[in-house]
Amino acid sequence: MPTTIPALPCADLDQTIDFWRNLGFTVSYTQRKPNPYAVINAHDYCLHFFGLKHLPPAENYSTCLIIVAEVEQLHQQFAERLKASLGKVPAQGFPRISRMKPSQSRFTLTDNAGNSIIFIKQGDEDESAAQAYLNPDQSPLQRALAVAARLRDFKNDDQAAAKTLDNALARYTDEPVFEYAQALLARLELAQALEQSDQVERLNMQLSNLALSPEQRQQLGL
Repeated sequence: MPTTIPALPCADLDQTIDFWRNLGFTVSYTQRKPNPYAVINAHDYCLHFFGLKHLPPAENYSTCLIIVAEVEQLHQQFAERLKASLGKVPAQGFPRISRMKPSQSRFTLTDNAGNSIIFIKQGDEDESAAQAYLNPDQSPLQRALAVAARLRDFKNDDQAAAKTLDNALARYTDEPVFEYAQALLARLELAQALEQSDQVERLNMQLSNLALSPEQRQQLGL
């Protein structure tokens, strides 16, 4: 059967090898001359890397999709190893890893060379999540939530997701209180990720002032 193998660039092959080794991958092949090249392996897939001198990570737009059986446990494993090797779980810069929310179907791991590896859960969940914003039966606020989730989870654009929710929260103040609380919670998560401390305080106050029942607060995790 035909096989597709992505080859991803890196300015420093040794640093890239060390990065992936720290995440638990094994190295099955390395070559220094005539061209730097390496192959790293997981249980059922591999990635190939080639040396490209003077390539800044910020100018590297290489991307690879990997379909896996599950994503939440894998994300946790990577986050723990990143924290062990770097002292933190980086959300910005190089390397970094996107956030993982319950029932999320994908996440992006960007290595030190700027390559973005997108891990996607096998099955229909990812496609359903990507197309949720097209559901015609949604209320305006529900659609804004779906658009924001698409921007956050599929495009890694927290700023655009936050702007989408800000506009919806300002416009749809008469929507059901539970839906409004869901949108506030989604915006609060983004404010925390974007380190918007003033917004975090304001959003927490708004949530505390909503007329939610005890059952609704429990359902929202408040």
